Amino acid sequence: MRITSRRRAIIFFISLCACLAAVAVAVGFGWIILNWREGIRVFLGIIFFGAIVAGLILNTTFLVREIRRNEQHDSFINAVTHELKTPIASIRLYLQTLERRDVEESQRREFYRLMLDDTDRLMGTVEQVLKAGTATVRKPRRAPVDFGKLVRDCVEIARIGYHLQPDALEYEEIQGDGAQVNGDSEELRTAVSNVIDNAIKYSGEKVAVSVRVEVPDEKHVRLSVHDEGVGVPSEELKRIFKRFYRVPHRSLTHVKGTGLGLFIVRTIAKKHGGKVYAESRGDGHGTTVILQLPRSLT
Repeated sequence: MRITSRRRAIIFFISLCACLAAVAVAVGFGWIILNWREGIRVFLGIIFFGAIVAGLILNTTFLVREIRRNEQHDSFINAVTHELKTPIASIRLYLQTLERRDVEESQRREFYRLMLDDTDRLMGTVEQVLKAGTATVRKPRRAPVDFGKLVRDCVEIARIGYHLQPDALEYEEIQGDGAQVNGDSEELRTAVSNVIDNAIKYSGEKVAVSVRVEVPDEKHVRLSVHDEGVGVPSEELKRIFKRFYRVPHRSLTHVKGTGLGLFIVRTIAKKHGGKVYAESRGDGHGTTVILQLPRSLT
């Protein structure tokens, strides 16, 4: 209901701007036609009505952006609330069961394992939100980093955490020995982990993710993470790195998250003098996220 009302508001403001602009143009041209002999007044009139039309367009653009931003904020709050409430409710349920009933030892251990998984999910959400805040203000601690080894470690952690087979998450190095960067290892690990996690989550039922580290030239180190998942429409490729943004796709309703992962990656990349971008041929054709960083020659 709220989304529908906002869409109606957007349509209303766009229609209002178009009507007001049309009226302003009609009045302006009518006034110009009636006073075409008085050059200075015609010139000032053109400037005046041009300013009115430009103001209307800028005002409407600002309002539409604010409506969309508020919608993204609400989506973020809903996602975070769900990500926090679900594991807490699950842990509470298991604890109540253990308190009220005699449970066999095997089932008790299973409950403990599930509660630990829920606490990991809870901690992951909290850390994601905290990192989104600190990534924009914290200055990176510069130090030499073996980027190839860092990515290998992130791949192994993701493989264990998601219980994946080696062929589901493949790693490849091209000139890996020269993949040295100068930066904050903790932040770079966060960026790489977010890209890999994002590829796994959006792969669908069958995970097939390939991770590659290469040195395309003497000045850069490049990480490419490719998945065979749902893909991204071309008009959404730049927007996926914005704060709170999530690709609107019917098959992604089961994918949980805060919409902060790729925003954090972009922030960290910029702080390290690098860049991140995505490539996709569209829906159902997978996505490749590329993180490029300056190479350290020392």
